Amino acid sequence: MFRIIALTLLTVLYQYSSIYGQHDVTIRVIHTSDVHGALFPFDYINNKAVDYGQAQVHSYVEQVRNTSGHEVILLDNGDFLQGQPTVYYSNYIDTASQHIVSKVMNFMRYDAASVGNHDIEAGPRVYDELTEDFTFPWLSANIIDTRTQQPYFQPYTVVTKNNVRVAVLGLTTPGIPKWLSPSLWPNMRFDDMVETARLWIDSIRIYENPHVIIGLFHAGHDATYEGANPELPFNDNASVLVAEKVPGFDLILIGHDHDRTIKKVTNINGDTVTIIDPGSRAHLVSDATVSLSFDGENNLQSKSVSAKLVAMNEMIPDPNYVSIFSDFTSEVERFVDRKIGSFTHSISTRDAYFGPSAFVNLIHEVQLGISKCDVSFAAPLFFDTEIDHGDVYVRDMFKLYGYENLLYIMELSGQEIKNYLEYSYGLWMKTMESANDNMILFRTDENGIPILHNKGRALLKSSFYNFDSAAGISYDVDLTKPAGDRITIKSMENGEPFKNDKMYRVAINSYRGNGGGGHLTEGAGLSSDELQKRTISVSPKDMRFYLMNWIENSGRISPAKPSNWRVVPEEWANKAAIRDRELLFGKE
Repeated sequence: MFRIIALTLLTVLYQYSSIYGQHDVTIRVIHTSDVHGALFPFDYINNKAVDYGQAQVHSYVEQVRNTSGHEVILLDNGDFLQGQPTVYYSNYIDTASQHIVSKVMNFMRYDAASVGNHDIEAGPRVYDELTEDFTFPWLSANIIDTRTQQPYFQPYTVVTKNNVRVAVLGLTTPGIPKWLSPSLWPNMRFDDMVETARLWIDSIRIYENPHVIIGLFHAGHDATYEGANPELPFNDNASVLVAEKVPGFDLILIGHDHDRTIKKVTNINGDTVTIIDPGSRAHLVSDATVSLSFDGENNLQSKSVSAKLVAMNEMIPDPNYVSIFSDFTSEVERFVDRKIGSFTHSISTRDAYFGPSAFVNLIHEVQLGISKCDVSFAAPLFFDTEIDHGDVYVRDMFKLYGYENLLYIMELSGQEIKNYLEYSYGLWMKTMESANDNMILFRTDENGIPILHNKGRALLKSSFYNFDSAAGISYDVDLTKPAGDRITIKSMENGEPFKNDKMYRVAINSYRGNGGGGHLTEGAGLSSDELQKRTISVSPKDMRFYLMNWIENSGRISPAKPSNWRVVPEEWANKAAIRDRELLFGKE
């Protein structure tokens, strides 16, 4: 009996000391971001197995969970609803079944996620359904429900691990109104990230008394991206601004920009904040270690944060994960394997950077065909992709059109169309002083020489998806002239006169129509309110749907390079194109 009593007392004392005595706690925070439908170890667009994705992530997370002494918090930073046909299928094709994203993320036991701009792009039917189906909170403190003036999504959550309270605040880039049709975000307002963080951080500290505060921000680290002014409100990529200006965060997990990053910044109180971004499509995960020491009265004595990026290419996809979702992946395979037509010639986005291309012309042709507009604007939406001649399948439509943009019909004057093109080519091409100059606007050093990265390849100064050309009009781009004075519109493509003071109907995607890229705002000079007034109609379905139908109804397509525009002097442009193509893509 004495032995039993003694053992019982020792057990109680041990439990008491382990809870209230001096002790250390280690928490591993694993973070994915911008998964973009990479749920399985297969690329359904390019029809090949891959060594990244959520099946590999699940193997890694389970490995860490099974490591003695490690508490694990699993977080995601949004933009999982766009990219691969897996999510397109759940978003738009099989809308009766539970969404594959909620099935997968619930299975993986996520603790929280933030809302990304591409998650809003799926529309309220999808994101409202997911909010209900997730077994964890979906966070965004700065997306406001205008009917209640409260956050549309849960603003923050508190995760408790081994008596350590970890608060997680979600924020979303406020640039959504510039990129997405208002029909996709009814009853929403997108507030400034810095001001929203200030609003919530004190409440979290007072009412939740957390030991650790994590920011889960779907926004990039470069507040000056594409010329943005970090001093102005509503910055699209304000994650570092929040870290610097809003004290209280220990760790900020970011995304949106697909830019793999680990950095430490000092906030206005002199405290260090760790920032980490794993890039996109679950090629890597963020793995942060939070180490805490407590005294005998359970008061926090010290805290430190370290972080690393872990590649998934050596992880074996979890067999149980793959098996559980095999019925769904079989459905997706049948969907993408469906033949919809054929091409007589291969088309490549590589051609689109140096002049008219069959690739972009096919988009123009469909936009003009279904809208009956006078003019079409379009750009390549993949940097480097090709659709081979021969049979064309549903999967190829994800190469032809990379996003779920809607089609807008807008009304622009002739002068606004010219100004739009001046702006586009100003992002795209540089002024040439001789045939030996580059024609593409590359990132350069202080001497104007293109900076080479990635096996000697040059980097574009601006994003390729902003390189809009036009159809329906005939025009020249004169690279001997400065940006802003290069475009000469000679006529409509059918030979009719083009008039600067005439209003034209223009086919354009929703990203551009809402002001994305700045072509209509900075280029054509239209305000946000004026953009809405100029919008005549918005398509009910995405452009990929219309391209798919167009090709299926046509059967056999002969993609052709258009002749409605050219770069001059042609001899200079032709020579420069050969050099610049090799700089961009290497020897072919």
